[in-house]
Amino acid sequence: MARSQETFNKKEKEKKRLKKRLDKLARKEERKAAKSEGGGLESMMAYVDENGNITDTPPDPAKKKTIKASSIEIGIPKREKENLSAEHLGKVSFFDDSKGFGFIIDSNTQERYFVHVSGLTEDVQESDKVSFELERGLKGINAVNVKKV
Repeated sequence: MARSQETFNKKEKEKKRLKKRLDKLARKEERKAAKSEGGGLESMMAYVDENGNITDTPPDPAKKKTIKASSIEIGIPKREKENLSAEHLGKVSFFDDSKGFGFIIDSNTQERYFVHVSGLTEDVQESDKVSFELERGLKGINAVNVKKV
């Protein structure tokens, strides 16, 4: 008599496939049931009220404020014009000849300004009184056209 072609291993694999298929169908049914209960997209919507709080109710159109687009400032506020072209007087607080830079303290405002050797018209040393002009550089305001007084 011939033996059955179906082995124990084949039976187990078939059982696993059937169980997987049934689990998949069960999960699909659960998703369908949850979808109908949840309400879909409307239940997931969130609104911001007039005070900036997040709520689940839509905002009241009567409390709506109109804002002119020209009054909105995006980014950094505009700077006031600085008087950079006027000649200033100051004192060299630090200067390094080997590195080619230093700092000047303005005698009126007591602010420190960076000076590079390329901005000098004459050689300067520490504690020299100088006149200079200001120019906007990449990293801030720099002293240029520096000359001894």
